[in-house]
Amino acid sequence: MHRAYLKSPAADIQTAIDYLPHAEERLRKEVWQYLQSGSGQGLTSARNRKVFEDVSLMPRPLADVRGGNTRVELFGQSFSHPVILAPLAYQRLFHPDGETASAMAGVAQGGQMVVSSLASQLLETIIEAAGQPLWFQLYWQADRETTLRLVKKALSAGYSAVMFTVDAPVKQAAIALPKDVSAVNLEAPIALADATGASVVFDGWMKQAPGWDDLMWLRDQITVPLIIKGILHPADAEHAVSLGCDAVVVSNHGGRVLDGVPGSLQLLPDISRAISGKAKVLFDSGVRNGQDVFKALALGADAVMVGRPYIWGLASGGALGVAHVIRLMRDELEMTMALSGAKDLTAIRSGTYVYQA
Repeated sequence: MHRAYLKSPAADIQTAIDYLPHAEERLRKEVWQYLQSGSGQGLTSARNRKVFEDVSLMPRPLADVRGGNTRVELFGQSFSHPVILAPLAYQRLFHPDGETASAMAGVAQGGQMVVSSLASQLLETIIEAAGQPLWFQLYWQADRETTLRLVKKALSAGYSAVMFTVDAPVKQAAIALPKDVSAVNLEAPIALADATGASVVFDGWMKQAPGWDDLMWLRDQITVPLIIKGILHPADAEHAVSLGCDAVVVSNHGGRVLDGVPGSLQLLPDISRAISGKAKVLFDSGVRNGQDVFKALALGADAVMVGRPYIWGLASGGALGVAHVIRLMRDELEMTMALSGAKDLTAIRSGTYVYQA
């Protein structure tokens, strides 16, 4: 029998990570493993957390932070805080209300959500629930024509920015999906290119993966902001911006693609310096609380994306759980700012509030 969803935050939930056991006991074992697992031995997933833990905060007492705020403006939209809900696939695996619950919660808390190409609900349904323009995350669809049809579908539905994920060139479900859950916005599952007698990797998967020329082509096809997700090398960030991209997401996909790469936070300062003033810098991978958000902002991010923690909230209590996770992180961010003497996000980025080991 399915355990009932929380109708209000449980007394033991004081931080986002406190939702973890509540989510685990409400999900099937294989779904929980799909959500939590990293690639390989999980080295990158562990490294993401260690890098955050190795960054120290520097308190600055006696600072006047009255009237402080966490407001941020991104691509013509104003948000109450810099915590963005990252694109996660198949959210009806975690709660019947799926992506619509996450979108409603994100907007209700004054923030933004990025909807996955692999969403389990129609793009139109999700944005209608949100009541405001959301951002659309794009996976390459094996060829330009199919990819463009998907992008146009999102733009026609009212999505106001495209986040092109490039570190997982061909993405498929790593779990056997139940019959009532699928990537409903895609035309058909992406077929593996024929690699008979050749390398499955180089002549199969990578034969249909996008390249820099495809990025240039995509930039020419759309007028909305184009954000590139999955960049770790400063030279790649600079190249993407030179091709007209409006933002870069410093991300290792939460440790779910190539195991053994650096923690995203390690590369954030270098990438921020490389494209400073030319494009926005977003951060993703390993964020678990408001202090993590503060650290990423202090090291060069304009906004921070959170993934698994809001799904813990979704799995535990639907939209209410997601909204509570966001609120907890925002409260933690505000408290960290206040005790560090940073009145707003500009102050965080311009001051010396953290030290990397």
